[in-house]
Amino acid sequence: MKHLVTIILFLLSHFIISQNFEDTWAGFFSYVSVKSISQGNDKIYAASENAIFTLDLSTQEINTISTINGLSGGSISTIYYSDNFDLMIIGYENGLMEIVIDGEENILTIVDILDKQTIPPNKKRINHFYEYEGNIYISTDFGISVYDLAALEFGDTYYIGFLGDQIRISQTTVLEEYIYTSTIGNGIKRALIDNDNLIDYEQWTTIFGGGFKGVQALNSELYIVNNDNMIFVLSPGIGFIPVGNFNTPVVDFGVKNDLLTITTTTSIQAYAEGFILQSSVNSLPDFDFQLQSGFSINNTFYLGTSEFGMLVVPFGTNQVQQILPDGPLNNHPFSIDATPGQLWVNFGSIDVNFNPFPLTRIGISYFNEETWTNIPYDDLTAILGVEDVNDLVYTTINPNNPNEIYMSSYNKGLLKIVEQTPFILFDDSNSPLESYRPEELDIRLYGSDFDGDGNLWFVQSRIDKGLIKLNPNGQFQLIDITSIIDPQDLSEIKISREGFVFFGALQSGLVGYNPNNNKFNIIGKEIGNGNLPTNNVRALSFDNQNRLWIGTLSGLRVLFNVGGFFEEGNNIDAQAIIILEDGVPQELLFEQSITDIEVDGSNNKWISTASSGVFYLSSNGQETLLRFTTENSPLPSNNVQDIAIDGLSGVVYFATINGLVAFNGTSTAPRDDLDNVYAYPNPVRPGFNGDVTIDGLTARANVKITDILGNLVFEKTSEGGSVLWDTTAFGNYKVASGVYLVLVTTEDALETKVSKIMIIR
Repeated sequence: MKHLVTIILFLLSHFIISQNFEDTWAGFFSYVSVKSISQGNDKIYAASENAIFTLDLSTQEINTISTINGLSGGSISTIYYSDNFDLMIIGYENGLMEIVIDGEENILTIVDILDKQTIPPNKKRINHFYEYEGNIYISTDFGISVYDLAALEFGDTYYIGFLGDQIRISQTTVLEEYIYTSTIGNGIKRALIDNDNLIDYEQWTTIFGGGFKGVQALNSELYIVNNDNMIFVLSPGIGFIPVGNFNTPVVDFGVKNDLLTITTTTSIQAYAEGFILQSSVNSLPDFDFQLQSGFSINNTFYLGTSEFGMLVVPFGTNQVQQILPDGPLNNHPFSIDATPGQLWVNFGSIDVNFNPFPLTRIGISYFNEETWTNIPYDDLTAILGVEDVNDLVYTTINPNNPNEIYMSSYNKGLLKIVEQTPFILFDDSNSPLESYRPEELDIRLYGSDFDGDGNLWFVQSRIDKGLIKLNPNGQFQLIDITSIIDPQDLSEIKISREGFVFFGALQSGLVGYNPNNNKFNIIGKEIGNGNLPTNNVRALSFDNQNRLWIGTLSGLRVLFNVGGFFEEGNNIDAQAIIILEDGVPQELLFEQSITDIEVDGSNNKWISTASSGVFYLSSNGQETLLRFTTENSPLPSNNVQDIAIDGLSGVVYFATINGLVAFNGTSTAPRDDLDNVYAYPNPVRPGFNGDVTIDGLTARANVKITDILGNLVFEKTSEGGSVLWDTTAFGNYKVASGVYLVLVTTEDALETKVSKIMIIR
């Protein structure tokens, strides 16, 4: 490949290649919304909201490039493939640039525009790339930046507004001796391309006034499209004359291989020189599409839709090939839940104040470890026979029957799903649930959890009877909470092993309810009566020791004595976790906005935050085992809304505001017996520096590892279904090559298992 060796050496010398996470992570991005399309290297490249997929034109193979491969996960605005340098260039709405080199193996991150202090954050959007004589001209919301593809470095930046002001540039092109640029509101401008002083705004002349979406050179002709969707061509000696007009907005405007492609929200058309129409598509069978981008090459249209992925249509036909990698409905998951072999996702939306407006109507997605099943919103309402089922914001799988799923709508009631099929929507017409606004249906349900008897408990905001129980026979019990708090927004709910019900109130703190005696209690931020960082409780989770971990809008607390919560005269204070940081005591997760807390099979804690990514803590919280952010992991955002754990596989799913990813964790739930004990990796080969996982354990199983002579090198009692061995002899030194015996005994000593691990140094 041209320039490839030089590029690789440059990247290696500057340590700027993004990390690839394919060995330990998986990405589950949605590719339904295609924002930009390009072509090169015998492939079509399509950019979705924050990931790329490719179509190999020879083999028809589809591949994806996402944060798992090293992309940032931000919002993509445009892409361009350079045939001359074999580079895929990605532009983002925040000004970030990324260059995919060496096929799809290495990704270079360029932050020059993103980090530029003199450009306001809302003016850094990259709108268009144009290549000319080894340079990429980058059209942005502040001006034009020049990037040298051979040297992989920036050149000049042109601020071409009046007196050098920053103005929005939609596209740039070169025709004959001029460089032309279209601006959003400052006309069509041009300058001599060989002028060495293009940074001087006075060198740029406005040749046509108004606002423009694009400018393209088609052989010897120059075409422009204005903000009113009129097409003009430059006539020598006359100026711009109109040649076309569209009734729907033009969303893409580009030239490739002697064709000008014009894409509107409802159509795509290709024109040869002289503005001669070659082909067009205005409608397609089975696809009521809305377009966001378009491309044509080799007598074929590539349509970038808002919800069907990319549609491929040969010129002059209505034959459609849909190119859509498997994935969920949407890149903005809000709530997830997992059990072995399945993951459920919904996409409702409420803000930090639990306001659901504007309402969200998307649907739901289901993953079975191999493929996605999506139920769009229209199909969901049709199956249920209801007019609306919007803002699904919470998901709970029945632990006693994993084929039964409940989803809370923060506007329309409780959705029940059976055998992967929507079954019924409980609302005020078929259940005791009541709307808090009588003039219209508004049933604001949020958290839900099952108790040990199979009852589903959930909370409804802003009504007197805000605590609700649904028993296995389908009977509802509504419990009045006004003896303890006024009606308000309620958040998470969790049930202790004794059957005590705890739920968060955004204004009042943590509420507990004892169903045995119908008694409530409440704690807040006052010392002696809660010691919470704030009364705004957002996340709750019981660990394996029946301790209640409490996540608030401003930090973390742990309630150690759950059993004493309802005893009169007790001073009930939740405790902060104090850790030593450089020898100084610090409060763990001080003032962090916590969105979810999950406990894995080893009793360790996964905690997500609204701004700082994910923390993985030891069982007592004293040690941070892992910390994931956008900087060191494939998380597409540090705002992580929810976490779910597959207890059998150990996979941990993270729902962020920019997409869903999963980490291949090693802590699994305990098994009922030792029939499936195994160790991995096995054999341990030279160069492996990680931990060996012994999986398939029962709770509190004793694990001993000895060498072939019987010398003990490791011993541990499992918290959950797995333990880790660092292949050392009690942490002192790495063990030598050889066969090592794994001796496992259940807690009651009634069952044993022997396995082997081969280590090759």
